[in-house]
Amino acid sequence: MANDSLMANAIRALAMDAVQQANSGHPGAPMGMADIAVALWHRHLKHSPKNPKWPDRDRFVLSNGHGSMLLYALLHLTGYDLPIGELKGFRQLHSKTPGHPEVGVTPGIETTTGPLGQGITNAVGMALAEKLLAAEFNRDGHTVVDHQTYVFLGDGCLMEGISHEACALAGAWKLNKLVAVYDDNGISIDGQVTPWFIDDTPARFKAYGWNVIGPVDGHDVEAVSRAIADARRSAEKPTLIVAKTHIGKGSPNRANTAKAHGEPLGAEEIALTRTAIGWAHTPFELPQAVYDEWDGKAKGQVAEEEWDQRFAAYRAAHPELAAEYLRRMNGELPKNFSQVAVDAAVAAHAKAETVASRKASQIALEAFTAALPEMLGGSADLTGSNLTNTKSTPPLRFDQAGEVKRTEDGKIGRHINYGVREFGMAAIMNGIALHGGYIPYGGTFLTFSDYSRNAIRMAALMKQRVIHVFTHDSIGLGEDGPTHQSVEHAASLRLIPNLDVWRPGDTAETAVAWAVALQNTDRPTALLLSRQNLPYAPKAGLDEISRGGYVLAEPAEVGLAKKAQAVIIATGSEVQLALKAQELLAQGGVAVRVVSVPSTSTFDRQDVAYKSAVLPAGVPRIAVEAGVTDGWWKYGCAAVVGLDTYGESAPASALFKYFGFTPENVADTVRAVLKK
Repeated sequence: MANDSLMANAIRALAMDAVQQANSGHPGAPMGMADIAVALWHRHLKHSPKNPKWPDRDRFVLSNGHGSMLLYALLHLTGYDLPIGELKGFRQLHSKTPGHPEVGVTPGIETTTGPLGQGITNAVGMALAEKLLAAEFNRDGHTVVDHQTYVFLGDGCLMEGISHEACALAGAWKLNKLVAVYDDNGISIDGQVTPWFIDDTPARFKAYGWNVIGPVDGHDVEAVSRAIADARRSAEKPTLIVAKTHIGKGSPNRANTAKAHGEPLGAEEIALTRTAIGWAHTPFELPQAVYDEWDGKAKGQVAEEEWDQRFAAYRAAHPELAAEYLRRMNGELPKNFSQVAVDAAVAAHAKAETVASRKASQIALEAFTAALPEMLGGSADLTGSNLTNTKSTPPLRFDQAGEVKRTEDGKIGRHINYGVREFGMAAIMNGIALHGGYIPYGGTFLTFSDYSRNAIRMAALMKQRVIHVFTHDSIGLGEDGPTHQSVEHAASLRLIPNLDVWRPGDTAETAVAWAVALQNTDRPTALLLSRQNLPYAPKAGLDEISRGGYVLAEPAEVGLAKKAQAVIIATGSEVQLALKAQELLAQGGVAVRVVSVPSTSTFDRQDVAYKSAVLPAGVPRIAVEAGVTDGWWKYGCAAVVGLDTYGESAPASALFKYFGFTPENVADTVRAVLKK
């Protein structure tokens, strides 16, 4: 249809003009996918430009996020708060149109799709969240959760290994409301992909349990629209639509070449393209007819108002469920959460158990998962080691028809077996958090955080409440040896801005760490937990643990020395070394304060007065942690008892002694510092 062509060419013009003005960007994908965008956004997508956060909107993810001008053009044209001036400022400082889509920056963006493959994986998490919320909240005659998750993706997303992890799970979970459109243009930055990308993509997705449609002509709006309609009828499978397209469609000399992928077309080629597609307008000039065709505000408002009426009827019939749904979608904790958190910490303090902090985590989780139905846990094939399962979180399972299985008392499963897919798990959790309604947490060994790292970084960048449970946190892992013993990982994770890293030393610190993580609505958390048992550290109170660092033990009165001559800073399993070293030093007349710093990032956010009270000026500081030493020097330490090498394969007790993690060595280090 003529209008389809006009609408698609408006996207092409905006894409090539914005990239040209920025002298940076990727015009080829938006130009090649413009017709696909018309089919989805004009004919099928349920969204409300006036209210980008409407809960029952369809989610749209541009997984090949380098083609961001496609999405910015769509948001502008359909009526979101993204004026043409922002498109003119594409890729410029403080604009709402950064190089890759960023959630929280641009209205209508659902996720930050930077590294390829994570967008499709986030979308799997979103689709899972929709399916589980529908199973939890919909009732006969009252459907309030009912939306699709759509994804555009390219060759790069499919080449990244994370797409295999995520798409296999999508098939296993029978996410029938997930529809992915593959922009099959055969071109990447290095050129024609055929020498290095020979996958039979349709066969691959069929093997995952997906419904596959196509190939279809990606420039035939009617054909793509029919494919989307067919995909929406899938009862038990996610759908991949393979759309054959020409990258840089419309450009006489750059179409179907790598030149169209990641650089401006150039003024001369843009002029030729304007002629070729019949676009007679100046840069960033759009005729009113284009806006009239694309405007989605009225249609979106009607869809939202219809949902509002359905939700009002739902609230009248099920007031408690309606209130619970809104609470969870707003990301609010239950009103009694503070008391639940206090009770968990007090119980841990009272029992004073000697257990591994991974077990302490499970004990805390028993309380929190019972009180918070939105907690959605999991493990990457290490449930028995990570201890992320609880009595309140039975395993998540699906029947042959794709429905969520229920327990005898009618509850759905809340513990996910991700399989050996650490990266996929981390990015799926990001998608779950972005969707809303659940607080995701997932476990693996700390050393495998390397596999997850980029998705952890994306959660921090996007300010999402995602909780990573990393167990087996040091050489205390023991016999598995240096391949599995984390040495640099705690320090490495602490370098990620906006990520809170907690390495608790006992059951009370672990309970508080969980409480703080659950209250952190604008940052992810990594909990680093031990395999080996840790004795409970007696403490005067619990209030200051949540500040990330606190005075655990003041020096016992030794002769006339009543003030600390040194401060030992410790985390996790090394807290006990510090306490025992304090006793040894006291026997020799040396008074030492022990400071536990389970979360350096949290402690660093405290006011100067508090930090100075915990770490007084002029008193030598010695840090103790079974890991690399670099991060501790920022506290002005005179010495660090650490490990700047890899571990060995042996029982944990032998390793701690071999590497000098003994009370005697800590005490000797303090004495050496005081002699200087």
